[in-house]
Amino acid sequence: MWAAELTGAGITDPRLRESYRLCRRLHAQHGRTYFLATRLLPPGKRPYVHALYGFARYADEIVDDLTTTGSANERADRLYSFGEGFLADLKAGHSTDPVGAAVVDTLLRWDIPVAHVEAFLTSMAMDLTITEYATWADLQRYVYGSAAVIGLQMVPILGPLDDAAYEHAADLGLAFQLANFVRDVGEDLDRGRLYLPLEDLDRFDLTRADLERRTVDDRTRSLLAYQVARVRRLAEQARPGIALLEPSSRPCIEAALLLYCGIADEVERSGYEVFTRRASVPVRRRLAVAGPAWLRAVRSR
Repeated sequence: MWAAELTGAGITDPRLRESYRLCRRLHAQHGRTYFLATRLLPPGKRPYVHALYGFARYADEIVDDLTTTGSANERADRLYSFGEGFLADLKAGHSTDPVGAAVVDTLLRWDIPVAHVEAFLTSMAMDLTITEYATWADLQRYVYGSAAVIGLQMVPILGPLDDAAYEHAADLGLAFQLANFVRDVGEDLDRGRLYLPLEDLDRFDLTRADLERRTVDDRTRSLLAYQVARVRRLAEQARPGIALLEPSSRPCIEAALLLYCGIADEVERSGYEVFTRRASVPVRRRLAVAGPAWLRAVRSR
């Protein structure tokens, strides 16, 4: 099945096929919800989505590893070398990196702007030095590079029918990322980071030190409920963009929106217990979304 997807995508070079396989494994292992939604795309589009996810995950793991080893200057130098090396490969039109080969091929095939990659790398670098954000506007500058540009990179592959699809895709990327931030408050604090704006903490009479105590009280619940409501607003802003994509791509994005933003619903359902459990969308909910979406996907082809 996977070999047929690569062939359907026009990927015939053995080295490239192996790179795409590696990206697919990264996607299947680390992005199960998104991977499930990707199965709803036409087979010939799936490898390119796996490549974009694989690169994002690959870079994110590098950053998380860097934050635990070496001095600040050494960490910055290593990330800079990674980024510059990839951008040089992109300019050259090929890469010998196991993951980078597929990513370069994807970006060039779909004429995806290098500026999106540069914005992503900038946000990765921010994770090495910035541990909190004062305002929502400050956090948005980080999330633009860490998530919104992923949505923007996806649009050419999904097939835009109108340029407005790009703005909606950026909103969806923001919603996905914020849902992650709400779920992962405890894990992010373990890494020394806080991705909830300090102005929002102040709104509910909280400080970072309060969250570090990892106690869910009424103030914490109010803070997280405020973030969940923001996820839902962003998701609704993004929803009209689905109709601006090729019909064969719509079931995938519809399912991704419901499942990924459903993480925020599960946080709410847990009573906002983000320090003692990791919220996930139940299998029954995944099947309830994926089943009808699969039928729509088949009909759209």
